[in-house]
Amino acid sequence: MKKIFFILVFLLSVGIKGQCQSKPDFISFINSQHGWVDSVYNQLTKKQRIAQLFLVRAHTNLGQAYSDSVAQVLQKEQLGGIVLFQGGPVRHANLINRYQRLAKVPLLVAMDGEWGLGMRMPDSAISYPYQMTLGAIQDNHLLYDMGREVAKDFKRLGININFAPVVDINNNPRNPVINYRSFGENKENVARKGEAYMKGMMDEGIIVSLKHFPGHGDTDVDSHYDLPTLNFSKERLSTIEMYPFKKLIEAGAPGIMVAHLGIPSLDAEPHLPSSLSRKIITDILRQQLGFKGIVFTDAMDMKGVVKYFKNGEADVRAIIAGSDVLELSQNSNRAIKMVKKAIRQKRIDKDEIEGRVKKILATKYWLGLNQRPPITTKTIYSDIHRSRSKQLIQTLADHAITLLNNKEAILSLDYTKKTALVSIGTTSLSTFQKRLISRFDNAVNFLLDGNASADDVASLSKELSKFDQVIIALHDIRSRPRSTFDYNNNVKLFISAISNKESIFCIFGNPYTLASLPGIEASSAILMAYQNDDALQIAVAKAIMREIEAQGKLPVTINAFFKYNDGN
Repeated sequence: MKKIFFILVFLLSVGIKGQCQSKPDFISFINSQHGWVDSVYNQLTKKQRIAQLFLVRAHTNLGQAYSDSVAQVLQKEQLGGIVLFQGGPVRHANLINRYQRLAKVPLLVAMDGEWGLGMRMPDSAISYPYQMTLGAIQDNHLLYDMGREVAKDFKRLGININFAPVVDINNNPRNPVINYRSFGENKENVARKGEAYMKGMMDEGIIVSLKHFPGHGDTDVDSHYDLPTLNFSKERLSTIEMYPFKKLIEAGAPGIMVAHLGIPSLDAEPHLPSSLSRKIITDILRQQLGFKGIVFTDAMDMKGVVKYFKNGEADVRAIIAGSDVLELSQNSNRAIKMVKKAIRQKRIDKDEIEGRVKKILATKYWLGLNQRPPITTKTIYSDIHRSRSKQLIQTLADHAITLLNNKEAILSLDYTKKTALVSIGTTSLSTFQKRLISRFDNAVNFLLDGNASADDVASLSKELSKFDQVIIALHDIRSRPRSTFDYNNNVKLFISAISNKESIFCIFGNPYTLASLPGIEASSAILMAYQNDDALQIAVAKAIMREIEAQGKLPVTINAFFKYNDGN
């Protein structure tokens, strides 16, 4: 009897160990040989093998005709996967099921989810804070937790690649394309935040692609519309821009997306984007930095890459440069034919192509796509709106808010005094005001439109003179927080005029906006909240009511008054 007991204990322990085993290391796995990979590869035609290197755009908000046209492309060309854009979660899941059924080889399904599914589905999925907001948080374990939650949402919809996090160092406040999408200006902070977020997603079993190598932070041109140029030395690029990528490669980064940037110090060929440079992708990223994961291009329909390399030549050059996966070719059918021709002409080494195709197939095998059960849609909405996720968003917001100027100003607020609660830039009572009005015994709410007339401003100024305390909230209600508020001059002059020791400002917008508000440094205190959403408004209200203490630190330098790492 005793012997049977020990056998049962042994069998149970083996079973438990088996259940607890995580997936094999991704980098080692995709660079190893696998029977399934070889079997699939041998069944594909030459064109179908090349097609595995391409991802096509997919939407569910553009009508049935658009979805059908993508289905025809996938069925005819047997591409490697899709990149999902706008739509809805149930429609996306149904679309993925449909496209997976059409595929001879299971599809990679990617999405830009820097702040979760809400980046592409803001009306129907959860959005976590922007990376600039996360850059202010001092507890990086929270970013790891966020990574796990984001990955759970991705898997629930059948998405297996997240083009995130952004590990560009935003050391140019005028950057039109990175900016609030970056963790900030400090390379160590960016690397630490990026690693925490990355590992959270990896531990939930999805592919992560860092972006945008070798660093898109110090540009003032948007590569969607033109080719930005980085006129920096190799030493500067290596020690600053590439620093987070180096650290995360050491930490096991599965994927890296290469930007469309002109970088003369790394490759002097005129007008050559980094995404088409063998010196940058193969010599630097692969050989010098030792990256053995998946190299993705940034979108191949962006002007930054096709402006000087037209009619499919950009696709061929990206393959020659060393890319594994090309997303959003202008014409994948043309590109596949041109790559096949380039192999015949020996512009592209056929053994390199074979290695890359097998690496993509191994990625699919690692993801378990060889067993592709359909995504169920019955409870999908509730499954991606978990209470734990919502609680985490509030926790992230609570830890991000940053108190500038004067901690004592918050501690000395008197809840019995006559207090004005002013929201600027919004036309209805804010969540922030609704939270505070119940705490102050003698408070009045005021609203001021961002385009208010001089008369409206004068009227409000007169009213505020009757109050003992004034708390002003500045809101940027645009979907993407810019470096300046879109307020007219009347409102900006009003803000300057009331920036004094009696006023407390709460900024629900990009931290760089402080530079465009002269005189605000004279205010009693500033609570920086980084973006205009309910969680951040609640967090600031909690800080004013002394329910929590502001713990965040500025992730960027604004001007001489507000510098990196400031915060009480």
